[in-house]
Amino acid sequence: MSIPHRRATPSSVLSGERTFFVTSSTRGKRAILQSSRSAGLFIDVLHHYRREQKYSLHEFVVMPDHFHLLVTISHGMTIERALQFIKGGFAYRAGKELGMQAPVWQKGFSETRIETREAYRNAREYIYSNPVKKGLAVSPSEFPYSSANPTCELDPPPQRLKPHLQTKPYGIAKAMP
Repeated sequence: MSIPHRRATPSSVLSGERTFFVTSSTRGKRAILQSSRSAGLFIDVLHHYRREQKYSLHEFVVMPDHFHLLVTISHGMTIERALQFIKGGFAYRAGKELGMQAPVWQKGFSETRIETREAYRNAREYIYSNPVKKGLAVSPSEFPYSSANPTCELDPPPQRLKPHLQTKPYGIAKAMP
C-alpha cells in the first residue's frame, strides 16, 4: 500500500482570517501574573505584537496564574505562532526586566475556534466574569488587567461577527471604530 500524498504545504494549512478564544497557564499554576508589574508587562507584550499586526486583539484578561484572549489571526499566521510571540515575548522580557526565571509557561495552550456571534459573545462574557468569579473584583470594569476595563485599546470584532456586538455586557459601553 502506498503512502497517501499529504497537503501540508503552507498554502493548504494556513487559511484566511480566524478568531480564537485562547487560554494558557503559568508553569505549575504559579501566581506570577498577580503583581501590577508582571500583569502590566504581559499587557504591554499583547499590545506590542498587536501593533506589529501579528493578530487583532479583541478581548483579554490576565489572571494571577493564567490568561484568556479573544484574538483574530489572518492569512499567513497560525495560532501557534501568535501564542509563541505572546508567551515567548513575555518570558524574554520578564527575565530581562523582572528577573523572572524560565520556564514561565506550561507547555501548550488551549484554543477554541470562534465562528459565530454567539460563541464570540459567550467567550467575551467568560473573559469579563473571570476576575469576578475568582473574587478579584466586584465588577468586570474595575479589574485593571482586563479588556472590560474602559481604558483598554482593542480591535473591533471581526466584520463577520460584528452586527450584534455594539455594547459590552454588564452595561459597559465601548465605541466600535
